Amino acid sequence: MKIVIVGAGAMGSLLAGFLSKLKEEVWVLEKHKERARQINENGISIEGISGNWQAEVKAACDTEEIGKADLVIICVKSYHTKEAILQAKPLIGDNTGVLTLQNGIGNIEILSEVAGADKVIGGVTNLGATLLDVGKVRHAGKGETVIGRIDGKIPVEMRSIREIFNKAGLETRISRDIKSLLWSKLIINVGINALTAVTRLNNGRLLEFEGTRRILREAVTEAVRIAKRKRIKLMYDDPLAKVEAVCEATATNVSSMLQDVLRKKRTEIDFINGVIVRQGQEFAIPVPVNSLLVDLVKTIEASYSQAVDK
Repeated sequence: MKIVIVGAGAMGSLLAGFLSKLKEEVWVLEKHKERARQINENGISIEGISGNWQAEVKAACDTEEIGKADLVIICVKSYHTKEAILQAKPLIGDNTGVLTLQNGIGNIEILSEVAGADKVIGGVTNLGATLLDVGKVRHAGKGETVIGRIDGKIPVEMRSIREIFNKAGLETRISRDIKSLLWSKLIINVGINALTAVTRLNNGRLLEFEGTRRILREAVTEAVRIAKRKRIKLMYDDPLAKVEAVCEATATNVSSMLQDVLRKKRTEIDFINGVIVRQGQEFAIPVPVNSLLVDLVKTIEASYSQAVDK
């Protein structure tokens, strides 16, 4: 199977490293020539819970160098999804699958507009990864990856993807209800990511302060109201307890949104808490805490050059 990973960020680099262990043909599609050159010359270095090891991975900026793929995995930030799938479009043939392992809600729809809904596979991963430098990543957390189509169908090609991921050491299963899984993960991110970005606290610290714990609970409660209005069945009975349990289990983690803020980068707020705000407007359901978190994170983004450092 020819596998192309679009984006050499933390998750893309980690996946490329693991999948390169197999006899499959693995490529990274990068938009920056210098990053592609460094990966071709030096490979991908992985450290962390899976040990310290090196993977040889091919990288390219030109899709013609790669040719048609059997599987395209989208690992870019959600706000780059449209740009990424347009760049990758020449890789997509009649039997190509397009898998998204991104944060937030809305990526499947964007990918379907370009690639076709019949080719797109949704995914949720609990792997933890931190990008240290180009081609260097820390494997920060193990966890299950779940894939599935919005229509609930399980074609043979999806079973092949599951088999390859598992052989590579990436625990993977298939679900017929990927929408519920996506929303279940969204609600966890709604409670944690923006709040860590605003406060600059590790995940676990959010539970140590009365104020942040209250805000977390209100943000999650608003998101659950939206999910119920959309008749989405969440994968856990007590959402608040689940989010707090994730905070405790990932206590020392620096959330992806906080990493973005620390690097003065754009965040994925529009695809996380922003989803709750837009759905709240559509259903006339008040979501004041999520609205406030969106406004605060967007203000932080817009004022990086003006922030007081001392």
